[in-house]
Formats: sequence, C-alpha cells, structure tokens
Amino acid sequence: MLLLTGEFQHVVDGKGRVLVSNKLRNQIDVDEHGSNFYLVLGANGILCLYPESYFERIALAMAPHAIAPDEAVAYERISFAFSSKVDLDSQGRILLNERLRKRARLKDKITLLGVRDHIELWNEEDWEQYVSSHMAQYQKQVSQARQYVLQKPEEPTP
Repeated sequence: MLLLTGEFQHVVDGKGRVLVSNKLRNQIDVDEHGSNFYLVLGANGILCLYPESYFERIALAMAPHAIAPDEAVAYERISFAFSSKVDLDSQGRILLNERLRKRARLKDKITLLGVRDHIELWNEEDWEQYVSSHMAQYQKQVSQARQYVLQKPEEPTP
C-alpha cells in the first residue's frame, strides 16, 4: 500500500524544474511502485505526480469499457494528452511541462503535498486559500473519525 503524506514548499527554477523532496520520495517503495513518475493534470486542474505503477492502474481502470462509449474518446484524448512520463534527475528534480504548468496555474512558489497515492503540486497561494476555506470542514471530519475509532470495539488479536 502507498501512503504519501506531508506538505513541502519548493521553488520552480529558471529551467522549469522542481525538487521532489526526499521526504516524499523515501515514502515510495521503488521495487513495488517503480522509480518513474507520470505528471498528470488531475481533478480540479491540480497537477499530480503518480508513481508509475499507480498511473498504470488508473489508466487501465478507466479503460473505454469503464465509461460511457460516447465519453471514452474524449476521456482518452484529454487524459493521455495531459499526462507525461517524467524522470527524476540526479538531484531529485522533475521538469514541469510548460503547458501543464500554465493549465495548473503554477507560479514560481509551489507546495507539494503527499495525498495517499500521489503527489499534488499546488500554487502556494492557491493552497493556502484552499486550507483556509476547508479547515473547519477538516476539523469536523477529524473529530468524527476519531469518535468513530474510539467507539468501535477493538478486535481481538490472534
């Protein structure tokens, strides 16, 4: 199972490269998930980095038989056009495709987030605004989850 966590501020350099933090990369088992990434324009226009094996799973899960036939062509065109395989350089940086960077509204200061099975790349200002507008909802959800766990009887250990 892949469980990426954390929030990391970085700067896009003059050549369009951004460092993928060691703290994020070290959470990925290279033998299980691969050493390459796919850069994908994801939900809500957020640029995402998926480890190779996870992107392949998603691509197969959304094969044409999984969605309405009239939507399959459009999905495949946009999905694969807005995705690209990227390699980390020797310093752990990736090159951001300029068009995807513009589509995701990324400026020079960005925040990388570990989000379960992928890494999201946010414009720093957009991320701070998102956190501000969703903090109350998050706090309520955390409280509910904690109450659920505390009220659930523990299962006996074998």
